[in-house]
Formats: sequence, structure tokens, C-alpha cells
Amino acid sequence: MTIERRLARADFTLTRDYPVAVERVWDSFAEEKQKLAWWGGGDAVTPSEWAFDFRVGGRDVAEGQFHDGPISRYEARYTDIVEHNRIVTTYDMWLDGIHMSTSVASLEFEPLVEGTRFTHVEHGVFFDQFWADGANRETGTRGLLDALGKYLA
Repeated sequence: MTIERRLARADFTLTRDYPVAVERVWDSFAEEKQKLAWWGGGDAVTPSEWAFDFRVGGRDVAEGQFHDGPISRYEARYTDIVEHNRIVTTYDMWLDGIHMSTSVASLEFEPLVEGTRFTHVEHGVFFDQFWADGANRETGTRGLLDALGKYLA
């Protein structure tokens, strides 16, 4: 089987207002126990590998198999962290061992009178057979931010 070699790019911005203090939202990313409580596929995924190293240069890994489906692997590096203000990562995704994308994501935390405005901006490059996957990435990220909202409630 010949693989068609091509690239696609996708950019998106998602903003959520959470009714809790910036420190609470921040800790949901910065503390491993809290991140484990909301990050990933929940009951839809059987986890197989997890690593958490929240510091500039640190690496996170989340791998698991969707029930009756593919194995998804996420590997991220933290490139910039400013406490209670921003997190910037570069990350790669694999599906069943095939490298599907590389992304840069910036996460911003802005205090509001009644909580926190959280902004996720992502720039992704999708490879070969995954060239049309940008819309799915945005949908998946929306799901993560919804899970974060439920966790914070």
C-alpha cells in the first residue's frame, strides 16, 4: 500500500469562562493528581502509559486504547510556563503507532471578576492520511475543555 505524502494545517482558538479563581484552573493543569482527574478519554479509554513533568523542558505522555478502537498517544514538551498566566507546549499525536500530527498550543489564564477566562490557541500540522483531521482535533479539544469545566464544578 502506498501512502500519499501530504500536509495540512489547522488553527483554532477556544475560549471558556470558568466560575472559579485562576489558581484553581491553573492547578488543574499544574498538579498531576488534578490533571489525571479530567484529562483524557475517561471511561472510553483504557490507559497504558502516563508521564507528567510540569516544568519548562518537561515531558508529558498519555497513551491509551479506545474500547474496540485505536491506540492514541500524546507526547508534549513544555516550552514556556508563567505561573497563573500561560502554558505553551509543543506536542505530537500518534494513532496506532502512526505519527499523525505536530502542534503548538498556548494556554492563557485571565482573571475575571467572577472567575477565569481560559483561552486555548492551537496551530497544528497533520501528516499524510491524517491531513483532514484538524476539525477532529478542535472537537476533541472542546471535549477536554468541557471535561475541565465539569471537573471544576
